[in-house]
Amino acid sequence: MSENGTLGPWVGRFLLEYLVGERNLARNTQRSYRDTLTLLLPFVARLARRSVDELTVMDVSAERVRQFLADIEAHRGCAPATRNQRLAAIRTLAGFVGERSPEHIAWAGQVRTIPFKKAARAAITYLEQPEMEALLAAPDPRTVCGSRDHALLLFLYNTGARADEAAQLTIADLRLAHAPTRDHSSVQLRGKGNKLRHCPLWPQTVRELTPLIGGRAGTEHVFLNRRGQPLTRFGIHTLVERHVRRAGAQQPSLATKTVSPHSIRHTTATHLLRAGVDINTIRAWLGHVSLDTTNVYAEIDLEMKAKALAHCEVRGRKPRKRWRENRGLMEFLRSL
Repeated sequence: MSENGTLGPWVGRFLLEYLVGERNLARNTQRSYRDTLTLLLPFVARLARRSVDELTVMDVSAERVRQFLADIEAHRGCAPATRNQRLAAIRTLAGFVGERSPEHIAWAGQVRTIPFKKAARAAITYLEQPEMEALLAAPDPRTVCGSRDHALLLFLYNTGARADEAAQLTIADLRLAHAPTRDHSSVQLRGKGNKLRHCPLWPQTVRELTPLIGGRAGTEHVFLNRRGQPLTRFGIHTLVERHVRRAGAQQPSLATKTVSPHSIRHTTATHLLRAGVDINTIRAWLGHVSLDTTNVYAEIDLEMKAKALAHCEVRGRKPRKRWRENRGLMEFLRSL
């Protein structure tokens, strides 16, 4: 830390030393923290009437953080969930500084006590089996792009991979058992924080992937665009949305859903749970660090079962409310 408590060196250490070196957070998470500070620092600089480079740690006071959070809700239209995400990044920065600088412990404590705003949990979008089948049938298998798209959609459904995981997939990550042996085909996926996990591949998925990788080097990406360049996660999002629109002709219910690659990931988890796969196996399958994250799908399945049970519930005679006949009790209540 510099002698005058300049904020700049702390930000540099936080982004590079802590998020990357110590925490090894996913790139998207690192970018989210960076984007938060990109918004926060100019806002604080205007209030403090300083340049961003002249800001000190104390300039980012708890009150100014509250003003920043109110501003992004009012002028940027941020929902409570986004507001809380920005606050989480700021609180993490405050904790990082406070742990390494005793003179800023009080400041860090004030910033970290800013509460999160209660936000409704977003509903998880997943596809029913007929909807997923319609989506898989949407690409035209007679074309090169259609075959690739079908293989990609099937891969996403098989593995529950995130869009970025599919985009980064290389041929060397695939373990394909082409001959009928005891070995099963699998894929190695790089998840958040560069954590590795292995997922089994269905024989159908192997058959669809095999033509895509034939005669190519192991270092090449599996899924390429028309120019022979690796598909990006944004390209995968666009691909999924395009085929959802096409599949909507066969399954009109798809028009009522906002479907993304992550929706297919939710679909994988939900269908695995319905098939009787235990929740801990699904956690490993999806690469969740905490079982609490995976338990969301169990809650969804329980809701569906409860609704189904309500439809077949046998409704007997309505029980009489015996307490109305208890005159002694009523007289007692009136006497109070």
